[in-house]
Amino acid sequence: MTLTLYRNGSVYSAADPFATAMLVDGDTVAWVGTEHAAASLADQRMHQVDLDGALITPGFIDSHVHVTETGIALASVDLTAARSLAEALALLAAASTDAVATGAGSAAVRASLRAAGSGAVPIRGHGWDETRWPEGRPPTADELDRATGGREVYLSRIDVHSGVVSSALAARARLHGLDGWLGEGLVARSAHAAARDATRTFSTAQRTAYQLRALHAAAAAGYVAVVEMSAPHVGSAEDLQLLAGLTCGPRNPSGTQAGAGLALPQVLPYWGQAVSSADEARSVLAGLGTEVLGLAGDLNIDGSIGSHSALLREPYADSAGSRGTQYLSVDQVTDHLAVTSELGIQGGFHLIGDAAMDIAVEGLRRAAARVGIEKVRAAGHRFEHAEMADDDAIAALAAHSVTVSVQPSFDALWGGPGALYQTRLGKARAATLNPIAAFYAAGVPVCFGSDAPVTPMNPWASVRAALSHHQSTARISARAAFLGHSRAGWRAVRESDPLLGQLVPGAPASFAVWDVAELMVQVADDRVQSWSTDPRARTPLLPALDAGEDPQCLQTVHRGVQLHSVPGFGTAGFGTAEPGDRGVPG
Repeated sequence: MTLTLYRNGSVYSAADPFATAMLVDGDTVAWVGTEHAAASLADQRMHQVDLDGALITPGFIDSHVHVTETGIALASVDLTAARSLAEALALLAAASTDAVATGAGSAAVRASLRAAGSGAVPIRGHGWDETRWPEGRPPTADELDRATGGREVYLSRIDVHSGVVSSALAARARLHGLDGWLGEGLVARSAHAAARDATRTFSTAQRTAYQLRALHAAAAAGYVAVVEMSAPHVGSAEDLQLLAGLTCGPRNPSGTQAGAGLALPQVLPYWGQAVSSADEARSVLAGLGTEVLGLAGDLNIDGSIGSHSALLREPYADSAGSRGTQYLSVDQVTDHLAVTSELGIQGGFHLIGDAAMDIAVEGLRRAAARVGIEKVRAAGHRFEHAEMADDDAIAALAAHSVTVSVQPSFDALWGGPGALYQTRLGKARAATLNPIAAFYAAGVPVCFGSDAPVTPMNPWASVRAALSHHQSTARISARAAFLGHSRAGWRAVRESDPLLGQLVPGAPASFAVWDVAELMVQVADDRVQSWSTDPRARTPLLPALDAGEDPQCLQTVHRGVQLHSVPGFGTAGFGTAEPGDRGVPG
């Protein structure tokens, strides 16, 4: 059957804010409307799904992801929840002896340790953040040696811009003396890249397994597409080719691998490599062996605040004399933006610090002077993260039609009193970070992502973070945040179908179904009533996000292809369980 009628729920649709039903014909939304109309529309041709109060929304798009790295992190020792350095070391000790019997990722950790049939397999961990530990520091190489019996260990910091390694790995990878060897196992810059690469000698099958793990996790979280931010320092062109072959790339957006029966979120790839001429750009693109959407993404102007490598105008508050790391000059940024603008393709950069933003803005202006501002605007360039942007920078981004791809969960994780931003930057500078509302007010196009594996692929947590930003002046409504994580993501990649990201007749059938406790209209302005269930507002309702529990994804569909479904969804009697108990895995 190609006709599926979803009814007895809620549909987030601009076509009808009161919609409770939706008809899907193959890969297209055929109709949205009320339950009364659905009852007269239904016939024996249709497969009918009783939503039992569930919500259908357009599928999410994660606008900044590292797919392979996310898969590796999901299969590594998870240090994100470690409440202390001592607890982190205990997790590593348990992993090293293959003693973990329960807990997230434990089976994957054991499988990783057994993969080569040798005790020499490196132990990989991800997510440590010393600013959240009472000890206030990362583990040392000696501590890793004692905890793991001398194994090779690589632990990436939560921002993935630095790490710590054991003595055995430092010796094998010859990290001592490299740029970024900070002593006692702490690595950044070149030393960090060498340490990471030394633990990533995967077979094609292993790499594929990591990519599939990340993509299946994305589908289970309600994502129909992810924007892959590849770059030479992130992964090889071969890695990108493997990912593109798995998901069929932008020219075949169904997300189904030919002959394998796999249904996966669509991958929208960028490659972050600087170019200085049109010939060089064409050569880079031709040498990738797969199509990309532009030379943008994690082309680093600087690093991260957590690793003291974001480029600042003034020194770090907790590291006197340090202003971070600069990877690209104004001339390099200018050349890159001018070349990509001339070719009509997207260019862009990773930038976080205010001095990095200064470099990017000056490069924009110089590129516009060289090739004309209209070509710069038409190229649709994008800047990733853009955490520190003052009014002048925001005005320049708007004037040059630059999209910012932001991560609201950064503020939820590191904003607020006593958190990382204040520790690294001081209270005054920390209060200016992630100015989401200011971007919107100035007309800067905004899309949302997770930067996974830095933060989890959890779209509702991202929406909540934008709604409840630690700085009240930076907050936006839930509706604006939802659109930033759905329709705006498609616009940012210059998707040709204007209906993608909406549930209206004629739009692609790309959506997710959610088990929700309550629906409401939520706004960010605390001077007015913050929520409403009054249908006269004619505003489609979204899940209430102040109850502490995120909606659970029951089904994800992209262009009519089911990417994810919980057991029993869509079958008779599925909706008879109590809300929140519909067979969704924990």
